[in-house]
Amino acid sequence: MSDTMDPMATDVDQQELAQQLLAQAREQGIELVGPDGLLNRLTKNVLETALEAEMDEHLGYEKHDVSGRGSGNSRNGTRTKTVLTEIGPVEIDVPRDTGSTFDPQIVRKRQRRLTGVDEIVLSLSAKGLTTGEIAAHFAEVFGARVSKDTISRITEKVIGEMTEWQNRPLDRVYPVVFIDAIHVKVRDGQVTNRPVYVAIGVSVNGERDILGLWAGDGGEGAKFWLSVLTEIKNRGVEDVCITVCDGLKGLPEAITTVWSLAVVQTCIVHLIRNTFRYAARQYWDEMSKDLRPVYTAPSEAAAKERFVEFSTKWGRQYPAITRLWENAWSEFVPFLDYDVEIRRVICSTNAIESVNARYRRAVRARGHFPTEQAALKCLYLATRALDPTGKGRARWATRWKPALNAFAISFDGRIN
Repeated sequence: MSDTMDPMATDVDQQELAQQLLAQAREQGIELVGPDGLLNRLTKNVLETALEAEMDEHLGYEKHDVSGRGSGNSRNGTRTKTVLTEIGPVEIDVPRDTGSTFDPQIVRKRQRRLTGVDEIVLSLSAKGLTTGEIAAHFAEVFGARVSKDTISRITEKVIGEMTEWQNRPLDRVYPVVFIDAIHVKVRDGQVTNRPVYVAIGVSVNGERDILGLWAGDGGEGAKFWLSVLTEIKNRGVEDVCITVCDGLKGLPEAITTVWSLAVVQTCIVHLIRNTFRYAARQYWDEMSKDLRPVYTAPSEAAAKERFVEFSTKWGRQYPAITRLWENAWSEFVPFLDYDVEIRRVICSTNAIESVNARYRRAVRARGHFPTEQAALKCLYLATRALDPTGKGRARWATRWKPALNAFAISFDGRIN
């Protein structure tokens, strides 16, 4: 007979056990949650059973076993301890030994929170809640008092993790890298707007990869960008086919210095976004449909014809939009030389906007930050929440293979 546990039988046994416990709780008038609820009692029993098992292993014999007589160390009662769990505070009895050498691992000495609680705090912080709001959430939902200082200490633990993430090895080549900025308010003597730059790469597997976050002061030049891009290159990025940015001073020169074969392209997403800044919200959808033939045109001549049509319709009402596109036209034109599949990758706004929306939500909830480090920590937590692995990866587009083929042909020998 096999000793392997049947998964189906295990599921059934657990379901039957849960039903029995619920039935027993109802007969005794015990609530499911709360300080004296069923879940609280189950958590207490499980933790205490695990601690007793650890004590058995530590002493080398089970409780009440005669083989332990004269062993030199034995049980010495218990001490009461309250730990904060995902279901609220739970009071447990921790076993002690006469030699005071027992070092439990399930609930360590001086540990007042289970690890799941830290993850809840980090998750709430990533959503933009302040330390005061998180403390109020624990008081309201779990009936537990968690100080703002404790919450700050929990979030401070991610600083080391953030540093490790910022210095992790990257892929050898990225078909496209986007460089974008989000502005945060930092209180440094007085509250000022500071840009935090984010580099988002599209990997050869068609995944969005957030390469890192860099704080600036708004006056960045070629030297700043050269250091940022050199850092990315030193982390393993040997080549980038297309770098998409939005007129940041010194950036195009730094890109071609670090990756001599990289194509620098004006960000179409930003161009469209800036267009909407000059138009009433009620016209955005219609205007978006009218602009689409411009940036999907097969050639520059065709794009110019479509833009004339766009200007004829909207130019009198919104002349600033016409001027915006005319001023950016020379930087927009190279985009039209790319294969339609490559254009689709560059114009795919969902992956970028989902990141920006998460960042803006977190920043807006905070208002302003006491330090630049606090702002970076907030944005890193938002990045961390995008992906359980903490890398911020996600599928860029559903149809990636045609785009990969187009990149392989247009940038022959550089993708593989």
